[in-house]
Amino acid sequence: MAKTGTTTQGLRAAIERSGYYPALVAEAVEAAIGGEAIGSYLVHQETTFDANEVRRHVTVLVLTGTRFIVSHTDEQAADSTSPTPYATTSTESVKIGRISSVVLSRVVANPEKYVPGTPPREVVLTIGWGAVSRIDLEPAACGDPNCEADHGYTGSSTADDLSLRVSEAGDGPDAVRQTLAFAQALSEATADTAR
Repeated sequence: MAKTGTTTQGLRAAIERSGYYPALVAEAVEAAIGGEAIGSYLVHQETTFDANEVRRHVTVLVLTGTRFIVSHTDEQAADSTSPTPYATTSTESVKIGRISSVVLSRVVANPEKYVPGTPPREVVLTIGWGAVSRIDLEPAACGDPNCEADHGYTGSSTADDLSLRVSEAGDGPDAVRQTLAFAQALSEATADTAR
């Protein structure tokens, strides 16, 4: 479930409502924020199925006046490296000026009947700042079907640092609206640094 807002107390409350190791998550996020004021945040708890295991994780996105902070916490079952279950929490602080793209994909039902202001049934928020890129390559070809020459490769490079999917069916309509609000705040913050 996604939660968004603008205060430290609101952020802590949203983390606690997610129910996902709130003390651990809150400590990591608050340490990354330091003394900065919060402009906006989004808390997204997600459950995934991996073979015969159910795994949960939470992603917390925070926007301050100067930084975009990403925190991600995963739980792991006991394994050969640990006799007990454990969680891994990581945080990354990115200067707002380093964010190169904010992509918001919206999925709407019955687009021919769309009414402005109606929330989409699903959104995917993708944020790029150059830490992770994906390169998709394929053999290049010419228009001649009988050509056997090597034309090298063609492809594309995509910034793919963070992608977050929120749906009305899985997360609820409030989560979709909150993701839209956070995406707008982040887009506006990156536009301010471009001036």
